[in-house]
Amino acid sequence: MQFIIFLDATIVNVALPSIQKDLGLADATLTWVVSAYLITAGGLLLVGGRLADMYGRRRVFCLGAGLFAVASITAGLAQNSGVLLAGRSLQGVAEALAAPAAMSMVALLFTDPKERAKAFGIWGGLAGLGSAAGVLLSGVLTDLVSWRWVFLINVPLALVPMLLLPKYADENRAPVTGKRRLDLPGAILVTGGLIAILNAILNAARNPFGSAEVLVPLGIGVVALVAFVIVESLVAQPLVPLRFFANRVRATANVATVFIAASSAAVFFMVVLYGQNVLGYSPLISGLAWLPFCVAFMPGLFLSTQLMTRYGPRIALASGLAVSAIGVALFTRLSVDGSYLTELLPAMIVTALGFGMTNPAMQNAAVHDVSEADAGLGSGIVTTVLQLGGALGLTVFVALALGYTQNEQAAGTADAAAVTSGYTFAFMIAAIALAVGSVASMLLLRGVRAEAPGVPPAPSTPAGGTEVNDGSRNGRVTDRELVGKRDRT
Repeated sequence: MQFIIFLDATIVNVALPSIQKDLGLADATLTWVVSAYLITAGGLLLVGGRLADMYGRRRVFCLGAGLFAVASITAGLAQNSGVLLAGRSLQGVAEALAAPAAMSMVALLFTDPKERAKAFGIWGGLAGLGSAAGVLLSGVLTDLVSWRWVFLINVPLALVPMLLLPKYADENRAPVTGKRRLDLPGAILVTGGLIAILNAILNAARNPFGSAEVLVPLGIGVVALVAFVIVESLVAQPLVPLRFFANRVRATANVATVFIAASSAAVFFMVVLYGQNVLGYSPLISGLAWLPFCVAFMPGLFLSTQLMTRYGPRIALASGLAVSAIGVALFTRLSVDGSYLTELLPAMIVTALGFGMTNPAMQNAAVHDVSEADAGLGSGIVTTVLQLGGALGLTVFVALALGYTQNEQAAGTADAAAVTSGYTFAFMIAAIALAVGSVASMLLLRGVRAEAPGVPPAPSTPAGGTEVNDGSRNGRVTDRELVGKRDRT
């Protein structure tokens, strides 16, 4: 399912012109083909993660996978914009259910650090390969068959894990000591806040930052999230225990996720545009150009697993971000008459290696020391951050590229050269951001080493304990421990 989710995040991009022409969509409507998916997924992932903890990860995963298949059929058979957008929105809801449930099952199934690092190596590999394969398949399917198959291909891919999982995995849910309720006020506030902020980010790509289209949803989102934090500090069973963010490794992993999600979204989007708009690649050639990326991604996974096992998240995250920064910096060499072999290919290979190193380490660290009760929540948080980072990256880096392009055109530069300069400027800023992320990971994770082999203890409630969950495997803490409790790392 991880492969399908990341496949669907990129597979639509190359097919957008064909979708627009076939259904007669206006430019404003076309952007919602992408936005509808991002907004519903990003807004509901936290709730989806908590539902998986409460009602069973396998059950919620199967529900999400089945809904994803239905949504893909809806989008693939759409004859108008309304049905297409409904299908894309349902795909986002399905991801919000399936993604945290799947990731939490991996986190809980592999408790030994070495085996867990390998598992997340495979998990991260499926994510990266899904993103690259989305671009590849989008070009192939759009050119050779129809854009409708960029959605319909998801149907068998979603149904297979849904049908096989009950045979190979037992149901798993968070242990409960009493009646557990969903924090409905918190769920409404965080969902509404995230949806509003995602709307603001996506609107900023089409409107001035000071416009009402950006400031109104941004203000609503900020107010809702502040109210969410207040509610979570007061309720007995919060959707997100605030102590969850006290863990240094998890917090750093989520910061790193913003950097890698933003830069990878920009790379996939702008390199495709560069190939089609500047070099004149067809959708098919544009897709096939990503094959080396898929191949180069694999050694990065192996390196990440070795680094996580031997040195822990600090070296694995920092080195992956550093290699990613070098790869993205190589994209600044792109030119109007660019050569695939000497300009695009080296940048793709190094970037793929870096992304391959970063993804497993990032996702492993994001559920570092997480308790069984909060595995779905931890997975939902990092997946939410991934969506927000991707949306933010597209908005910021595309806006930077567009602004630089317009300045170049105003100075008399030819259109193709101006567009290329805009892309390379955005790549330079993305490379700097990744380098900053690498340094930040080294500093924030100082002293954090690889976990010792062994199975972690199950959560327990000490005598005289207070019903407060800090999101760690220690579960609940005593009244005395509430004062000055430090991160286990």
